[in-house]
Amino acid sequence: MTTPADPGAEPKGSLTIRTLAMPADTNPAGDIFGGWVMSQMDIAGAIAAVERSRGRVVTVAVEAMTFIAPVKVGDILCIYTTVERVGTTSITISMEAWARRNRISDRVKVTDGRFVYVALTDDGQKRPIQA
Repeated sequence: MTTPADPGAEPKGSLTIRTLAMPADTNPAGDIFGGWVMSQMDIAGAIAAVERSRGRVVTVAVEAMTFIAPVKVGDILCIYTTVERVGTTSITISMEAWARRNRISDRVKVTDGRFVYVALTDDGQKRPIQA
């Protein structure tokens, strides 16, 4: 089970995207909607998978995703990615989402997950990922 990061903990992986959480992305409780966070993680994971596989990919599975702490309006959501596994045609990306509160250096780990992508040719067929 994932728990909130210890003070002074550092994100694992490469910073892949940063985006600002806006009021339009809130749920009825006023926190940022979990689906929006998941979408940002899918975008970041796809960027990492495209870079590693050198071509088109599609998401085939979310193997794990844990919401640790809420994202608030005005937070800067930072997604860090790590290539965890490369198979013949698939690639697994682990991710951590960290929120920078009040646009300053204070940050808290809010979500982590592991997404699987499959490499495709231009016509949509599976293709091997080069070593």
